[in-house]
Amino acid sequence: MFEKLQEVEQKYVDLEARLSDPEIVRDPKEYQQVAKAHSDLTPIISKYREYCSARAQLAQTEEMLGEKLDDELRQLAQMELDDLKSRIAAYEDELRVMLLPSDPNDEKDVIVEIRAGTGGEEAALFAGDLLRMYMRYAERSGWQSELMSSLETGIGGYKEAVLGIKGRGAYSKLKFEGGVHRVQRVPATESSGRIHTSAATVSVLPEADEIDVQINNDDLDIDTYRSAGAGGQNVQKNETAIRITHKPTGIVVTCQDERSQLQNKLRAMRMLRSQLYEREMRARQDEMDAARRSMVRSGDRSDKIRTYNFPQNRVTDHRIDFTIYSLAAFMDGDIDSMIDRLIAADQAEKLKAMS
Repeated sequence: MFEKLQEVEQKYVDLEARLSDPEIVRDPKEYQQVAKAHSDLTPIISKYREYCSARAQLAQTEEMLGEKLDDELRQLAQMELDDLKSRIAAYEDELRVMLLPSDPNDEKDVIVEIRAGTGGEEAALFAGDLLRMYMRYAERSGWQSELMSSLETGIGGYKEAVLGIKGRGAYSKLKFEGGVHRVQRVPATESSGRIHTSAATVSVLPEADEIDVQINNDDLDIDTYRSAGAGGQNVQKNETAIRITHKPTGIVVTCQDERSQLQNKLRAMRMLRSQLYEREMRARQDEMDAARRSMVRSGDRSDKIRTYNFPQNRVTDHRIDFTIYSLAAFMDGDIDSMIDRLIAADQAEKLKAMS
Protein backbone atom coordinates (compact mmCIF):
# COMPACT_ATOMS: atom_id res chain seq x y z
CA MET A 1 0.00 0.00 0.00
CA PHE A 2 2.77 2.44 0.93
CA GLU A 3 4.61 1.96 -2.38
CA LYS A 4 1.36 2.78 -4.16
CA LEU A 5 0.89 5.90 -2.01
CA GLN A 6 4.41 7.07 -2.82
CA GLU A 7 3.66 6.64 -6.53
CA VAL A 8 0.44 8.64 -6.15
CA GLU A 9 2.29 11.41 -4.29
CA GLN A 10 4.91 11.61 -7.03
CA LYS A 11 2.15 11.87 -9.64
CA TYR A 12 0.57 14.66 -7.56
CA VAL A 13 3.87 16.56 -7.39
CA ASP A 14 4.32 16.19 -11.16
CA LEU A 15 0.80 17.51 -11.77
CA GLU A 16 1.51 20.46 -9.47
CA ALA A 17 4.58 21.30 -11.53
CA ARG A 18 2.62 21.04 -14.78
CA LEU A 19 0.02 23.48 -13.50
CA SER A 20 2.68 26.20 -13.36
CA ASP A 21 4.03 25.37 -16.83
CA PRO A 22 3.33 28.35 -19.16
CA GLU A 23 2.71 25.99 -22.09
CA ILE A 24 -0.20 24.30 -20.31
CA VAL A 25 -1.60 27.58 -19.00
CA ARG A 26 -1.96 28.74 -22.62
CA ASP A 27 -4.03 25.64 -23.48
CA PRO A 28 -7.34 25.91 -21.56
CA LYS A 29 -8.46 22.36 -22.38
CA GLU A 30 -5.23 20.69 -21.24
CA TYR A 31 -5.00 22.97 -18.20
CA GLN A 32 -8.53 21.95 -17.19
CA GLN A 33 -7.66 18.25 -17.49
CA VAL A 34 -4.49 18.62 -15.41
CA ALA A 35 -6.28 20.74 -12.82
CA LYS A 36 -9.03 18.12 -12.46
CA ALA A 37 -6.49 15.29 -12.09
CA HIS A 38 -4.66 17.34 -9.44
CA SER A 39 -7.93 18.12 -7.63
CA ASP A 40 -9.01 14.46 -7.67
CA LEU A 41 -5.75 13.42 -5.94
CA THR A 42 -5.75 16.20 -3.33
CA PRO A 43 -7.90 14.37 -0.68
CA ILE A 44 -5.77 11.22 -0.63
CA ILE A 45 -2.47 13.16 -0.67
CA SER A 46 -3.65 15.38 2.21
CA LYS A 47 -4.56 12.26 4.20
CA TYR A 48 -1.27 10.56 3.30
CA ARG A 49 0.75 13.58 4.46
CA GLU A 50 -1.17 13.64 7.75
CA TYR A 51 -0.32 9.96 8.11
CA CYS A 52 3.40 10.60 7.42
CA SER A 53 3.42 13.43 9.95
CA ALA A 54 1.87 11.16 12.59
CA ARG A 55 4.47 8.45 11.86
CA ALA A 56 7.27 11.01 12.33
CA GLN A 57 5.76 12.14 15.66
CA LEU A 58 5.48 8.50 16.73
CA ALA A 59 9.20 7.92 16.09
CA GLN A 60 10.09 11.04 18.11
CA THR A 61 7.87 9.99 21.02
CA GLU A 62 9.31 6.46 21.07
CA GLU A 63 12.81 7.96 21.09
CA MET A 64 11.82 10.22 24.00
CA LEU A 65 10.50 7.25 25.99
CA GLY A 66 13.91 5.60 25.59
CA GLU A 67 15.50 8.44 27.56
CA LYS A 68 15.48 9.07 31.30
CA LEU A 69 12.27 10.89 32.19
CA ASP A 70 10.49 11.69 35.42
CA ASP A 71 7.22 9.87 36.06
CA GLU A 72 4.98 12.75 34.96
CA LEU A 73 6.76 13.26 31.62
CA ARG A 74 6.89 9.52 30.99
CA GLN A 75 3.13 9.28 31.60
CA LEU A 76 2.44 12.16 29.20
CA ALA A 77 4.71 10.65 26.56
CA GLN A 78 3.00 7.28 26.88
CA MET A 79 -0.43 8.90 26.49
CA GLU A 80 0.78 10.68 23.34
CA LEU A 81 2.21 7.42 21.99
CA ASP A 82 -1.11 5.60 22.50
CA ASP A 83 -3.00 8.44 20.80
CA LEU A 84 -0.62 8.45 17.83
CA LYS A 85 -0.90 4.68 17.36
CA SER A 86 -4.70 4.98 17.33
CA ARG A 87 -4.60 7.84 14.81
CA ILE A 88 -2.14 6.00 12.56
CA ALA A 89 -4.35 2.89 12.51
CA ALA A 90 -7.34 5.06 11.55
CA TYR A 91 -5.31 6.80 8.80
CA GLU A 92 -4.29 3.41 7.39
CA ASP A 93 -7.91 2.24 7.23
CA GLU A 94 -8.98 5.46 5.48
CA LEU A 95 -6.09 5.29 3.01
CA ARG A 96 -6.90 1.68 2.08
CA VAL A 97 -10.44 2.73 1.19
CA MET A 98 -9.22 5.80 -0.73
CA LEU A 99 -6.88 3.59 -2.79
CA LEU A 100 -9.73 1.36 -3.97
CA PRO A 101 -10.35 1.61 -7.73
CA SER A 102 -12.99 4.24 -8.35
CA ASP A 103 -16.05 3.66 -10.50
CA PRO A 104 -15.63 5.87 -13.60
CA ASN A 105 -19.38 6.50 -13.55
CA ASP A 106 -19.59 7.73 -9.96
CA GLU A 107 -19.70 11.43 -10.84
CA LYS A 108 -22.29 10.99 -13.59
CA ASP A 109 -25.94 12.01 -13.52
CA VAL A 110 -28.42 9.13 -13.41
CA ILE A 111 -31.59 7.87 -14.99
CA VAL A 112 -33.81 5.93 -12.57
CA GLU A 113 -36.37 3.61 -14.16
CA ILE A 114 -39.21 2.40 -11.92
CA ARG A 115 -41.74 -0.23 -13.04
CA ALA A 116 -44.67 -1.79 -11.23
CA GLY A 117 -44.18 -5.52 -10.72
CA THR A 118 -46.43 -8.17 -9.20
CA GLY A 119 -49.41 -6.84 -7.29
CA GLY A 120 -51.63 -5.05 -9.79
CA GLU A 121 -52.86 -1.57 -8.82
CA GLU A 122 -51.11 -1.74 -5.44
CA ALA A 123 -47.78 -2.36 -7.21
CA ALA A 124 -48.43 0.70 -9.36
CA LEU A 125 -49.15 2.81 -6.26
CA PHE A 126 -45.91 1.56 -4.68
CA ALA A 127 -44.00 2.46 -7.86
CA GLY A 128 -45.39 5.98 -7.43
CA ASP A 129 -44.24 6.01 -3.80
CA LEU A 130 -40.71 5.05 -4.88
CA LEU A 131 -40.74 7.76 -7.55
CA ARG A 132 -41.63 10.40 -4.96
CA MET A 133 -39.02 8.98 -2.54
CA TYR A 134 -36.22 9.43 -5.07
CA MET A 135 -37.45 12.89 -6.06
CA ARG A 136 -37.44 13.93 -2.38
CA TYR A 137 -33.96 12.42 -1.94
CA ALA A 138 -32.71 14.41 -4.93
CA GLU A 139 -34.21 17.56 -3.42
CA ARG A 140 -32.59 16.86 -0.03
CA SER A 141 -29.24 16.33 -1.79
CA GLY A 142 -29.44 19.62 -3.68
CA TRP A 143 -29.81 17.83 -7.03
CA GLN A 144 -32.22 18.49 -9.89
CA SER A 145 -34.78 15.90 -10.93
CA GLU A 146 -37.14 15.68 -13.89
CA LEU A 147 -39.80 13.16 -14.81
CA MET A 148 -38.63 12.09 -18.27
CA SER A 149 -41.36 9.60 -19.09
CA SER A 150 -44.31 8.05 -17.27
CA LEU A 151 -47.35 5.85 -17.68
CA GLU A 152 -49.86 6.62 -14.95
CA THR A 153 -52.79 4.55 -13.70
CA GLY A 154 -56.16 5.97 -12.81
CA ILE A 155 -55.71 6.39 -9.03
CA GLY A 156 -52.26 7.95 -8.74
CA GLY A 157 -50.03 4.97 -9.42
CA TYR A 158 -47.47 4.40 -12.18
CA LYS A 159 -47.07 1.37 -14.40
CA GLU A 160 -43.66 2.84 -15.19
CA ALA A 161 -41.75 6.08 -14.67
CA VAL A 162 -38.34 7.30 -15.80
CA LEU A 163 -36.69 9.92 -13.60
CA GLY A 164 -33.61 11.94 -14.57
CA ILE A 165 -31.45 13.19 -11.69
CA LYS A 166 -28.62 15.68 -12.19
CA GLY A 167 -26.10 16.26 -9.42
CA ARG A 168 -22.47 15.68 -8.52
CA GLY A 169 -21.98 12.10 -7.37
CA ALA A 170 -25.60 11.10 -8.06
CA TYR A 171 -24.63 7.72 -9.52
CA SER A 172 -22.21 6.95 -6.67
CA LYS A 173 -25.10 7.27 -4.21
CA LEU A 174 -27.97 5.73 -6.15
CA LYS A 175 -26.27 2.85 -7.99
CA PHE A 176 -27.12 0.41 -5.17
CA GLU A 177 -30.88 1.02 -5.56
CA GLY A 178 -31.22 -1.28 -8.58
CA GLY A 179 -33.28 -4.42 -8.03
CA VAL A 180 -36.68 -5.58 -6.79
CA HIS A 181 -38.28 -3.51 -4.02
CA ARG A 182 -41.04 -5.30 -2.10
CA VAL A 183 -43.83 -3.66 -0.08
CA GLN A 184 -46.03 -5.23 2.60
CA ARG A 185 -49.06 -3.16 3.63
CA VAL A 186 -52.85 -2.93 3.60
CA PRO A 187 -53.75 -1.39 0.22
CA ALA A 188 -56.04 1.62 0.12
CA THR A 189 -58.31 -0.44 -2.12
CA GLU A 190 -58.53 -3.34 0.38
CA SER A 191 -61.77 -3.37 2.37
CA SER A 192 -61.05 -6.40 4.59
CA GLY A 193 -57.80 -5.00 6.03
CA ARG A 194 -55.57 -7.84 4.77
CA ILE A 195 -51.86 -7.18 4.25
CA HIS A 196 -50.77 -7.55 0.62
CA THR A 197 -47.29 -8.06 -0.78
CA SER A 198 -46.45 -6.22 -3.99
CA ALA A 199 -43.25 -5.29 -5.82
CA ALA A 200 -41.65 -2.79 -8.14
CA THR A 201 -38.37 -2.96 -10.03
CA VAL A 202 -35.81 -0.15 -10.03
CA SER A 203 -32.99 0.27 -12.54
CA VAL A 204 -30.31 2.92 -12.09
CA LEU A 205 -28.34 3.90 -15.19
CA PRO A 206 -25.45 6.37 -15.42
CA GLU A 207 -26.50 9.04 -17.89
CA ALA A 208 -24.23 8.74 -20.90
CA ASP A 209 -22.86 11.71 -22.81
CA GLU A 210 -22.73 11.71 -26.60
CA ILE A 211 -18.99 11.16 -26.31
CA ASP A 212 -19.64 7.94 -24.32
CA VAL A 213 -22.00 6.35 -26.85
CA GLN A 214 -22.07 6.91 -30.60
CA ILE A 215 -25.45 6.09 -32.16
CA ASN A 216 -25.85 5.55 -35.90
CA ASN A 217 -29.11 7.06 -37.14
CA ASP A 218 -29.46 4.17 -39.61
CA ASP A 219 -29.79 1.83 -36.60
CA LEU A 220 -32.94 3.61 -35.37
CA ASP A 221 -36.61 3.11 -36.12
CA ILE A 222 -38.49 6.22 -34.96
CA ASP A 223 -42.29 6.14 -34.71
CA THR A 224 -44.67 8.90 -33.67
CA TYR A 225 -48.11 8.49 -32.12
CA ARG A 226 -50.65 10.38 -30.05
CA SER A 227 -49.89 10.67 -26.35
CA ALA A 228 -52.11 8.63 -24.08
CA GLY A 229 -53.98 10.55 -21.41
CA ALA A 230 -56.81 10.42 -18.92
CA GLY A 231 -59.25 11.74 -21.52
CA GLY A 232 -60.96 15.06 -22.13
CA GLN A 233 -58.58 17.96 -22.50
CA ASN A 234 -55.57 15.74 -21.76
CA VAL A 235 -55.82 13.79 -25.02
CA GLN A 236 -53.29 15.08 -27.57
CA LYS A 237 -54.64 15.80 -31.04
CA ASN A 238 -51.17 15.66 -32.68
CA GLU A 239 -48.68 12.82 -32.83
CA THR A 240 -46.12 14.22 -30.37
CA ALA A 241 -45.23 10.95 -28.59
CA ILE A 242 -42.03 9.21 -29.71
CA ARG A 243 -41.03 5.56 -29.82
CA ILE A 244 -37.40 4.77 -30.74
CA THR A 245 -36.24 1.22 -31.49
CA HIS A 246 -32.50 0.51 -31.59
CA LYS A 247 -32.42 -2.25 -34.20
CA PRO A 248 -29.05 -3.88 -33.31
CA THR A 249 -30.03 -4.45 -29.65
CA GLY A 250 -33.84 -4.40 -29.77
CA ILE A 251 -33.97 -1.74 -27.05
CA VAL A 252 -37.17 0.32 -27.21
CA VAL A 253 -37.69 3.66 -25.46
CA THR A 254 -40.77 5.86 -25.47
CA CYS A 255 -41.48 9.39 -24.34
CA GLN A 256 -44.79 11.25 -24.38
CA ASP A 257 -44.65 13.66 -21.45
CA GLU A 258 -43.56 16.76 -23.38
CA ARG A 259 -45.93 18.71 -25.66
CA SER A 260 -43.58 18.87 -28.64
CA GLN A 261 -42.30 16.01 -30.72
CA LEU A 262 -38.76 17.42 -30.64
CA GLN A 263 -38.62 17.57 -26.84
CA ASN A 264 -39.92 14.01 -26.58
CA LYS A 265 -37.31 12.84 -29.11
CA LEU A 266 -34.46 14.53 -27.19
CA ARG A 267 -35.55 12.88 -23.95
CA ALA A 268 -35.99 9.50 -25.61
CA MET A 269 -32.47 9.73 -27.07
CA ARG A 270 -31.07 10.48 -23.61
CA MET A 271 -32.82 7.37 -22.27
CA LEU A 272 -31.58 5.21 -25.17
CA ARG A 273 -28.01 6.48 -24.85
CA SER A 274 -27.94 5.62 -21.13
CA GLN A 275 -29.39 2.14 -21.70
CA LEU A 276 -26.77 1.39 -24.37
CA TYR A 277 -24.00 2.71 -22.12
CA GLU A 278 -25.20 0.63 -19.18
CA ARG A 279 -25.39 -2.45 -21.43
CA GLU A 280 -21.79 -1.92 -22.53
CA MET A 281 -20.58 -1.36 -18.97
CA ARG A 282 -22.36 -4.49 -17.76
CA ALA A 283 -20.75 -6.57 -20.53
CA ARG A 284 -17.31 -5.28 -19.57
CA GLN A 285 -17.95 -6.01 -15.91
CA ASP A 286 -19.10 -9.55 -16.72
CA GLU A 287 -15.94 -10.19 -18.70
CA MET A 288 -13.69 -8.86 -15.93
CA ASP A 289 -15.47 -10.53 -13.03
CA ALA A 290 -17.70 -13.35 -14.27
CA ALA A 291 -17.10 -15.52 -11.21
CA ARG A 292 -17.73 -12.90 -8.54
CA ARG A 293 -21.11 -11.34 -7.75
CA SER A 294 -20.87 -8.67 -5.09
CA MET A 295 -23.69 -8.69 -2.57
CA VAL A 296 -24.36 -4.97 -3.00
CA ARG A 297 -23.41 -4.33 -6.61
CA SER A 298 -25.85 -6.76 -8.18
CA GLY A 299 -28.51 -5.02 -10.22
CA ASP A 300 -30.15 -8.23 -11.41
CA ARG A 301 -33.90 -7.61 -11.48
CA SER A 302 -34.59 -11.05 -10.01
CA ASP A 303 -32.82 -9.95 -6.81
CA LYS A 304 -35.18 -9.01 -3.98
CA ILE A 305 -33.05 -6.32 -2.41
CA ARG A 306 -35.36 -4.52 0.03
CA THR A 307 -38.66 -4.88 1.90
CA TYR A 308 -40.85 -1.98 3.03
CA ASN A 309 -43.09 -3.30 5.83
CA PHE A 310 -45.68 -0.67 6.74
CA PRO A 311 -47.42 -2.50 9.66
CA GLN A 312 -44.03 -2.91 11.40
CA ASN A 313 -42.75 0.56 10.38
CA ARG A 314 -39.52 -0.91 9.02
CA VAL A 315 -37.34 -0.99 5.92
CA THR A 316 -34.96 -3.93 5.58
CA ASP A 317 -32.19 -4.25 2.99
CA HIS A 318 -31.59 -7.97 2.55
CA ARG A 319 -28.14 -7.61 0.95
CA ILE A 320 -26.59 -6.21 4.12
CA ASP A 321 -29.22 -7.33 6.67
CA PHE A 322 -29.80 -3.75 7.82
CA THR A 323 -33.15 -2.46 9.13
CA ILE A 324 -34.43 1.08 9.72
CA TYR A 325 -37.49 1.64 11.91
CA SER A 326 -38.64 4.99 10.52
CA LEU A 327 -40.55 4.15 7.37
CA ALA A 328 -42.35 7.49 6.94
CA ALA A 329 -39.07 9.46 6.99
CA PHE A 330 -37.47 6.93 4.64
CA MET A 331 -40.31 7.24 2.11
CA ASP A 332 -39.89 11.02 2.36
CA GLY A 333 -36.37 10.69 0.97
CA ASP A 334 -34.36 10.33 4.18
CA ILE A 335 -32.39 7.35 2.84
CA ASP A 336 -28.78 8.43 3.43
CA SER A 337 -28.21 6.07 6.37
CA MET A 338 -29.16 3.09 4.19
CA ILE A 339 -27.03 4.30 1.29
CA ASP A 340 -24.02 4.90 3.59
CA ARG A 341 -24.30 1.31 4.87
CA LEU A 342 -24.43 -0.03 1.31
CA ILE A 343 -21.36 2.00 0.31
CA ALA A 344 -19.47 0.74 3.39
CA ALA A 345 -20.43 -2.87 2.59
CA ASP A 346 -19.27 -2.43 -1.01
CA GLN A 347 -15.94 -1.03 0.17
CA ALA A 348 -15.52 -3.94 2.60
CA GLU A 349 -16.14 -6.42 -0.22
CA LYS A 350 -13.55 -4.73 -2.42
CA LEU A 351 -10.97 -4.66 0.40
CA LYS A 352 -11.61 -8.36 1.03
CA ALA A 353 -11.10 -9.11 -2.66
CA MET A 354 -7.80 -7.21 -2.65
CA SER A 355 -6.40 -8.99 0.42
